[in-house]
Amino acid sequence: MPKLRSPAFLLTFVALLGWSASPAAAQSILRDAETEALLHDMATPLVKAAGLDPAHVDVVLVNDNSVNAFVAGGQAVYVNAGLINEADTAAQVQGVIAHELGHVTGGHAVINQGASAATRISILSLLLGVAAAAAGGGEAAMGVMMAGQQAAMGKFLAYTRSQEATADAAGAHFLSTAGISGRGSLEFFKKLQNLEFRYGYRPQDGDEFYSTHPLTGERIATLEDTYEKDAAWDKPDDARLQARFMRVKAKLFGYIAEPRDVLRKYPITDQSAPARYARAYAYHRQSQLDLARAETEALIASAPDDPYYLELDGQVLLEGGKPAEALVPLRRATELSGNQPLIATLFGHALIATEDPANFKEAEGVLKNAVVRDRENPFAWYQLGVIYAANGDMPRAYLASAEQQALSDRMEEALRSSQAAQAGLPTGSPDWLRAGDIEMQARAELERDKKKRR
Repeated sequence: MPKLRSPAFLLTFVALLGWSASPAAAQSILRDAETEALLHDMATPLVKAAGLDPAHVDVVLVNDNSVNAFVAGGQAVYVNAGLINEADTAAQVQGVIAHELGHVTGGHAVINQGASAATRISILSLLLGVAAAAAGGGEAAMGVMMAGQQAAMGKFLAYTRSQEATADAAGAHFLSTAGISGRGSLEFFKKLQNLEFRYGYRPQDGDEFYSTHPLTGERIATLEDTYEKDAAWDKPDDARLQARFMRVKAKLFGYIAEPRDVLRKYPITDQSAPARYARAYAYHRQSQLDLARAETEALIASAPDDPYYLELDGQVLLEGGKPAEALVPLRRATELSGNQPLIATLFGHALIATEDPANFKEAEGVLKNAVVRDRENPFAWYQLGVIYAANGDMPRAYLASAEQQALSDRMEEALRSSQAAQAGLPTGSPDWLRAGDIEMQARAELERDKKKRR
């Protein structure tokens, strides 16, 4: 997909064209249980249509406001927050995912080796800096916040025009095989075309050769003919998927946008679930606990067993300085979600934040389960390290810190922590071997960085 920015950014954008490193390594990845479940369900029929295993394909949300999606090697599709905000329907995003899967199956990003979805990770359901500070880890909080920051402009992954055309054709085939109408895909291309006109980014005659993507108008004409002939063209969009998409879209906007913009887009006269979701985040970010709770309580009243509403209520309470009160909704959310790792991590953090040693054993079990099911969760590793340290198990506290630091791309710290862990762990034990793996990873990354600076 073409990356669109306003004219003020064009000069910097041009400078990015010469950068070769993966964009995924330079930007912050947002993680949220509800969002990841939605993206997985949206992508699964398309992944199957592409002949891939849904268990091995990730759709990753990137904290970047530009309207873009990309692949960077491996079986992962990266979707920018700006694209979710710009899309009107789940079907439009599915059209984008189908196109990007065309790049995956076409092997179009194999030159971008070493891209990792875990290089920079933020968690939408945890305001990480606040959460870490609440646990008493000021220095760690700063590290996590730094790890979650978006790079100033990101890095640019250029595709050839032929690759884009191939991906368009493959995406159309995947949509057809999955029985999903191509209307959403066309709608989104037309939306991109409008953005091009709005920002004045419209190549002149004769400039097509220099474009890294086919012109949007050309793509629309080609795809329109293909989609309208498809048997799924008149098939209605999935209403349940669309309702979930509107919730996630509002949730994401509430988390990322300025609170005043959130309240302008979702005024208090709007009593819908998405609007309440967005306002809850906006009020929470403004430290207006009562107003945020009013929104979460209204959501829970409408759906008492919704784990994501309960998760948000617990988050608001926890980060509002009421960790003991947060335990009830977070324990329930963890149970209802089948111990979903990101929700369980928030619950584990709340147990620790009560500062009641009686809760620490439960927290350790919850967090151990979370990292077993999802190892790419730096905040879970941080919290687990807090528990190990509280229990006097410093070798495993160092190991947990090494895991967190490696995921946050803080390799010098990861190297030191892994060495400290090995010094105190039984030689040859699984934990000792894992610490050795992290040490080797950190050394390799540091050596690569050293060579780049030469």
